[in-house]
Amino acid sequence: MATSLFGDRLPLAEAYAELLATDGVTRGLIGPREVPRLWDRHLLNCAVLGELIDEGTAVIDVGSGAGLPGIPLAIARPDLQLMLVEPMLRRTTFLEEAVAALGLDNVTVFRGRAEDCDVAAPVVTARAVADLGKLSRWCLPLVARGGELLAMKGGSAQEEMTEHARAIRKARGGEPELVLCGVGMLEPPTTVVRVPRRG
Repeated sequence: MATSLFGDRLPLAEAYAELLATDGVTRGLIGPREVPRLWDRHLLNCAVLGELIDEGTAVIDVGSGAGLPGIPLAIARPDLQLMLVEPMLRRTTFLEEAVAALGLDNVTVFRGRAEDCDVAAPVVTARAVADLGKLSRWCLPLVARGGELLAMKGGSAQEEMTEHARAIRKARGGEPELVLCGVGMLEPPTTVVRVPRRG
């Protein structure tokens, strides 16, 4: 499964997993309990997001943290150009070091909040950052005309879509759609809420 997602770049994914399991834990970016499930819950879970992204697309990953989903996406899809947006210094330091160590020339790191970012991209991603209402307010201004927000969510995604429908519309989001990535590969598949930008 990892081979089908990462292909000949699997060694890069393995090197990133090792960085998460070592520096990522000692620097408090991921919990030690996450180490045994790094592949299923983090790397593969994030890499399948590429199913929804067209070739050669620029992507902004908001609240990238330890680089999820941005770095697995960048490894699996070298055709994408990714900007990792993260406000915390210790996280951006780790991200810059990881990007350099892995030689990912399709990734840049921006230290700041989404509101501080003055660029736009056809796709904006976010994972475990905030509820859909806040995410829409922070992320949709970074979505280029005709683009979309891809928010990775858990089992309560449908309820969030209903609960935050008004906030999504207010942030110029269109009708949200729940999609599953990695069906037949991951159990459970990755749950993603697609929010198109209106206007």
